[in-house]
Amino acid sequence: MSNARKLPDIVRTLELNAPIEKVWNLVSTAEGLSAWFMPPNDFEPVVGHEFTINAGQFGMSPCKVTAVDPPERFSIDWGKDWTLSFELKALPDARTAFTLTHGGWDEDALTEFGQPHGVIREHMAGGWDGIVAKLQRLVEA
Repeated sequence: MSNARKLPDIVRTLELNAPIEKVWNLVSTAEGLSAWFMPPNDFEPVVGHEFTINAGQFGMSPCKVTAVDPPERFSIDWGKDWTLSFELKALPDARTAFTLTHGGWDEDALTEFGQPHGVIREHMAGGWDGIVAKLQRLVEA
């Protein structure tokens, strides 16, 4: 078996003009995730809980909650290879630093829907820009 050739994580960091509790509610609840990311089914913010998200054209994608540290960190395993984490840090003046990290990329791997990681990573890197912009619009509204 060849050694995995890791690709860099996708990381998006922004400062949100909203208190950490408001941001936490949007990244750690079914209603919140549905509003800006993808709708989860049977979601509970409990470590070890398994659920699915509706990944649009790619169908239902299995996920598992791996970390819940309110209101600072929420992480999941996504599909067969990926990890996704949201890290929050309270800032002065009721602002929040938000960092999204989408990891688990391997140059030699295929996604469960048969696409090379490298191709999907480039697509997702651009996609996350719009997704976090939507989060920012929602949380600052």
